[in-house]
Amino acid sequence: MKKPSFKMIKQGGTSVKIAAAIGTLAVILTACGGGDTAATSNSGATNSAGAANPAESVASNPPAATESAANPSEAPVTPEQLPEALLAGNYKGIYERFSAPFKEQISEADFIKMAESFMSGVKSLEKSSILNKSGAEQRTWVSDSGNKGIVGIFDTEGTILGLQVKELTPASETDSILTKNSYSLPFRGEWLVIWGGNNAMVNYHYEYESQRYAYDFVKAKDGYSYEGDPLKNESYFAFGEDIIAPADGTVVSVVNDIADNEPVGVMNEKAPAGNVVVIDHGGEYSYLAHMKKGSATVKPGDKVSKGDVIGQTGNSGNSSEAHLHFQLSDGKDLFTSLAIAVKWEGGIKPVQGETIGTAE
Repeated sequence: MKKPSFKMIKQGGTSVKIAAAIGTLAVILTACGGGDTAATSNSGATNSAGAANPAESVASNPPAATESAANPSEAPVTPEQLPEALLAGNYKGIYERFSAPFKEQISEADFIKMAESFMSGVKSLEKSSILNKSGAEQRTWVSDSGNKGIVGIFDTEGTILGLQVKELTPASETDSILTKNSYSLPFRGEWLVIWGGNNAMVNYHYEYESQRYAYDFVKAKDGYSYEGDPLKNESYFAFGEDIIAPADGTVVSVVNDIADNEPVGVMNEKAPAGNVVVIDHGGEYSYLAHMKKGSATVKPGDKVSKGDVIGQTGNSGNSSEAHLHFQLSDGKDLFTSLAIAVKWEGGIKPVQGETIGTAE
C-alpha cells in the first residue's frame, strides 16, 4: 500500500510538484497534503501575507462580462460562467481572464489545445465546492461522468490566477459504507473544511485508501486562518485550540514529543503525522493528527468519553500551518489500515469550503 506523505502545498509555491495539467494552479490551500498533479506558479498566486480583502470576494461582487458584439463566443467570462464557457468552447474568453503571470506560463494556443482535449466527451460540469481563503476564491467542478474535475482560482476581481484539470477515480463503492458508530465533531466552535469530500478535487486524501475519507480542518475569520505574522504558529487561530474525543473509546497510541514547525511553512517529513492520538471506538479507530507538542492530555490505555479534551491543535509533522487531520479507520496503524467514511452526528456531510460546528 502506498504511504501518503501528509505533504502540504503552501500557497505561492513554497512546495511545488510539476505535472502535465492545464496551465498553472495557484494553490491557496493549506492542510496536510494534496497537489500531486498540480503545477504552482510563484508569480501567479495570491500570497497570504499580502492577499486582498476576502470581503470583496468575487461571489459578492462579480466583474461584469463584456459581450463581444462581433463574436459573443469569445467574450471574457466570470467565475460563475467558467463551466458554461468551457462547454461552449469559449476558450478565448477564458484565456482573456487569465492573469498576466498565468499567461506567461501557457500560451493561448496551448491552452486551447489542452482544453479541447480535456473537454472531449464532457456533457456537463457540476459545482463541487467553493472555498474562500486568503483573499482568493477556489471553485471546483466535476464532469457528468465523474471522471474529470477542474479547479479555478480567482482573485477578487474575477481574474483567473490558475486552473487545474484532473482525471478522477470513479466513485468508490466504499463511499456509502459508513462507520457503525456516530461521531461528533472533534472540536468546539466553527471550523473551515480545507480538505473533505468524495473526490480528489475537494479531498486530496481520496486517492489513498488509507486516508480516503480523512478531513483537514482550520479555524478561519473572514477567509483568513491567521492574523499577524504568518510565520509564527501563534498567529493561527487554530493553534492551541482544544481537540476533543469524537466518541467514547480507549486510547491506543499517543505521540506527544514532535516539535511544532517554525517558521510556518517548514515541514517535518520524517514524522508525517506529527503528534497524534489514536482512539479505539470498538474496532473503529479515530486519528487526530498534527497536534501541538506536549499538549496531549491522555496516554495509552486511558478511557475517554465523547467531548473529553485529549490535546490541542498544532503544526507538527508534515504540515504547513496549524490544523487538525481527522479520520476513522479499521485498524490502529494509519498506513496499513483502510479509512472508513464517517457517519457524523446530525447527518452532516462536510465538504471542502464549508464552515461547520457551532458559534462560540
